[in-house]
Amino acid sequence: MGLVTDRAPKQDRSRATRQRILEAAVSCLAEHGWSGSTVAVVCARAGVSRGAAQHHFRTREELFTAAIAHMAEQWLGTVRERARALPDSGGDRTYAVVDMLVAVHTGPLFRAALHLWVAAADEEQLRPGVGALEARIGREAHRLAVEFLGADESVPGVRETVQATLDMARGLGLANLLSDDSARRAGIVRQWSRILDTALRGSVQGGVGGSGRQPGEADPEPGALG
Repeated sequence: MGLVTDRAPKQDRSRATRQRILEAAVSCLAEHGWSGSTVAVVCARAGVSRGAAQHHFRTREELFTAAIAHMAEQWLGTVRERARALPDSGGDRTYAVVDMLVAVHTGPLFRAALHLWVAAADEEQLRPGVGALEARIGREAHRLAVEFLGADESVPGVRETVQATLDMARGLGLANLLSDDSARRAGIVRQWSRILDTALRGSVQGGVGGSGRQPGEADPEPGALG
């Protein structure tokens, strides 16, 4: 019985150490970029020994890929929590969703992830893990955007419009890297939310792009007349 009791606190300490290392890695990436974020720098920030870090992560690449994945899960949880306070419907809700998505892409997680994406372009050993991670985060972000917007992606054009929203948010995040772009960004978010809301309301009224098909109706077979 004593062995089980002793093991639980040890596992808790191990989990806490792992989380501290991951959070330190994200902070280092956001502040120093890939070249300045060595394992030694991360360990110093986390207050752990290099041996403790290597117990959890065999390589530097494994550490930073896991760090972004860990923070992405935290981000997704935060977004779901914030979604509870969104307006119920209409243009106010559309604006609030767009504003929330843009805020995510101008925060420290996006900055850290961007450094990792850029590094993966040059570091062959990083590329597979980072590519898979980016694809997973992209799919989940798109799914949440569809859910929060109440978008019907069976209507032609709606899926592309939702994806354009996420692409715009990423672009605004890039524009904010070197200087505070908040004033210009606020106007873009307002205007795009109007465009998006019009597209979404149009889809409810019979489809974006004038297809005439009702939501949920299958697209015609290739080569068939619309």
